[in-house]
Amino acid sequence: MRRRPVESLTEEEAAAELAALADEIAAHNRAYYEEDAPTLPDSEYDALFRRNGAIEARFPELVRADSPSLRPGGAPAAAFGKLRHGTPMLSLNNAFGAEDFSEFCASVRRFLGLPAEEALRFVGEPKIDGLSVNLLYEGGHFVRGATRGDGTVGEDITANLRTLKDLPLRLRGEHPERIEIRGEVFMDKEEFLAFNAAQAERIAEGAKGERIFANPRNAAAGSLRQLDPGITARRPLKLFAYAQGESSEPVATTHAEYLERLRGWGFRVNPLSRLLPDEAAVAAFQAELAAERAGLAYDIDGVVYKLDRLDWQSRLGFVGRAPRWAIAWKFPATQATTTLLEIQIQVGRTGALTPRAVMEPVNVGGVIVQHATLHNEDEIARKDVRIGDTVILQRAGDVIPQIVGIVPEKRPEGSVPFEFPQICPACGSHAVRDNGDVVRRCTGGLICPAQTVERLRHFVARNAMDIEGLGIENIQKLHDEGLVRAPADLFRLAPHAERMRGWEGWGAKSKGEARKVPNLLAAIEARRRVPLDRFVFALGIRRIGEQNARLLARHYGTYAEWRRRMQEATVIGSEAREELGSIQGIGPAIATELADFFAEPHNRAALDDLAREVTAEPMASIGEENPLTGRTIVFTGSLETMTRAEAEARAELLGAKVTKSVSRKTDFVVLGADAGSKAAKAAELGVTTLDEAAWRAMAGFTEG
Repeated sequence: MRRRPVESLTEEEAAAELAALADEIAAHNRAYYEEDAPTLPDSEYDALFRRNGAIEARFPELVRADSPSLRPGGAPAAAFGKLRHGTPMLSLNNAFGAEDFSEFCASVRRFLGLPAEEALRFVGEPKIDGLSVNLLYEGGHFVRGATRGDGTVGEDITANLRTLKDLPLRLRGEHPERIEIRGEVFMDKEEFLAFNAAQAERIAEGAKGERIFANPRNAAAGSLRQLDPGITARRPLKLFAYAQGESSEPVATTHAEYLERLRGWGFRVNPLSRLLPDEAAVAAFQAELAAERAGLAYDIDGVVYKLDRLDWQSRLGFVGRAPRWAIAWKFPATQATTTLLEIQIQVGRTGALTPRAVMEPVNVGGVIVQHATLHNEDEIARKDVRIGDTVILQRAGDVIPQIVGIVPEKRPEGSVPFEFPQICPACGSHAVRDNGDVVRRCTGGLICPAQTVERLRHFVARNAMDIEGLGIENIQKLHDEGLVRAPADLFRLAPHAERMRGWEGWGAKSKGEARKVPNLLAAIEARRRVPLDRFVFALGIRRIGEQNARLLARHYGTYAEWRRRMQEATVIGSEAREELGSIQGIGPAIATELADFFAEPHNRAALDDLAREVTAEPMASIGEENPLTGRTIVFTGSLETMTRAEAEARAELLGAKVTKSVSRKTDFVVLGADAGSKAAKAAELGVTTLDEAAWRAMAGFTEG
């Protein structure tokens, strides 16, 4: 779409666009990670991500805790048990050229306080297009394994992983008592084609439950998610190990040394991985693999570069969804042309009207695609996309492509510009664009069936209330029958069980149907007690993603306190409003969204109705208690032994709440050189202040 340069955005425009980007990227994450059915090309996704990052860099006060930059992946599927990773299993930030990589190196030096001439040594590893897994070994024996999931909790696929020939069930030689080893499960291109051909034959012979996969990545993911390990065992899966999670003892001082340990333990490590002494060697390696890419036995969509020194990796740590010490340098996309047949308008849970292109099916990089998002009316107008046009599609990785342009000379006579509807196609309400908003939204609110159903779908999703058995079709049926209009209605379905069993596909025609209603009611009952962060996220308040919900849950502690303080925060200038806006990662735009939600009587009524059915419990503490757990801390001035960013990251890791301003609720203010007004404010309020040495002692830094 036509986007204004980031440097020309007002704060209001930036906040509105960040909100739209958060909604859109979250939806694409769910499709890619949870459903193995991506809806956007890597290049388009990456462009959205870069735009989001650029706006956040210019307006750091608008960074939200639900920012896409903080989100690692998708929620774990409900078909498998859930396993918590010992250390987070997160995603990577991307580079798309030498300039991006140079900026990444500069950010490493800034964070660590290194001089510009300091050489940075990297290990380059081909970025395999497969499914990431976490493998736990105890006493040298493989005990369990999981997918990445949401970065903290993944799907338990232990039985399926045991069938992989590349996975050693027992480590060779010396090893830690307990260690997590990360790797990528994938399928070679040649074996994928043979596998798909065999699948087609089985389908032609009438086999049930078989499917043709779009690409090797989807085939690998689908194979590992089989409920029958025997099916997984028959599929040509391979594994490369490449990273470490939690370990009971250190095993190396550099990443290159760690890869050698993996080989010694019996793992396959990608033989193309290479130790690179500096940035010039990185650029040469990138060009080398780009030239060899097409001839490799497996798909890669870039190269991952990891800082070799593990002590530097430890100091750099993570920011949101990604490590500060690694980056994926992506390859360019592929293109094809086809005919645009139709532009459909879809209505999301926040009322956003999103156009979707329907095209003649075309092969783009080995995948047959028919749909692509057009984002909004500005995108359509900028590209002047019209029905009947020959459009240029771009695809990177394994996802549905974007329309990057048209072929003007092939435009049919009599074509007319597409008129974006100003009336909601779902309810007939006006669809308007607020000042600074990049999308048009339906004003129907609670009367719009599309929004109601989408909000309910969000409420029951895996990363929200996680109610199994309530997919879109079942939600739609319950809504159409008038049984569910608001979330609380789900918990009052039991008296309607007999009526539900009378619906087509819900009754006793088969053993599976006979259990559908009781299983659904049992799944709902099991969610009458949920953690507060899931409860808040499930409400579907605009701009309140999972990370924001966690921040709010940790900050306010209990549902009653959160509910009370949000009500008080509806008053502009109130102490509660100022407190809300000062939470690190919240900011004024999100505070306004929360206040607007609680200012509406019907929202408060729906929330109170739900609270009578569901108990929102305080979040469980994570990790050991320490002097910073649950405390509110402010940093001011320049620190000598570390950068401000490193200090704030350490505080958050230890469970502290880092805020931007000093108030009566602040527990500690860490004073660096030239502390200024915040030091004076702390003295005025009687807040405890710490010098750098005291802060380091409290944070557990060892001296020397």
